[in-house]
Amino acid sequence: MDLTPLDVRYQEFPTGLRGYQKEAVRSYLARVAEVMEGLIQENEGLKERLRALEEEVARLKEAEGELKRAVVAAERIARELKAQAEREAELIKKEALAAKDQVLKEAAEELKRLKGEVERVKQEKTLFVAQLKALLQGYLDSLRHLEGGS
Repeated sequence: MDLTPLDVRYQEFPTGLRGYQKEAVRSYLARVAEVMEGLIQENEGLKERLRALEEEVARLKEAEGELKRAVVAAERIARELKAQAEREAELIKKEALAAKDQVLKEAAEELKRLKGEVERVKQEKTLFVAQLKALLQGYLDSLRHLEGGS
């Protein structure tokens, strides 16, 4: 049996000999009805608050799931970026080593060419000095010849 504040407020009691004072009973029942109304309103408010909190919990759980998915995706992306960066670093290293080898090869070829050039210049110098000596010797011989014959 559900009991409402109205049921309490308007409850009738049979009277007997020397029964209850009707006005005191009415006053008490009115106070009980008011308390019941307050409790019913409080209960409804608490039920509404509970519904709101349950909705908030559901929303937060959904947000938590989305956040977990985002974290997992971010970790995966970070791993992929790291792997890609490592591959790129390795490629750059290989390219740098290849460039170094090419520069060394070109430097060695240039050194060889310059040594050959130095050797050729030395030979030309030796030839030039020999020709100059021969020319000067010839000139001196002709001067001696002219001085001796004069």
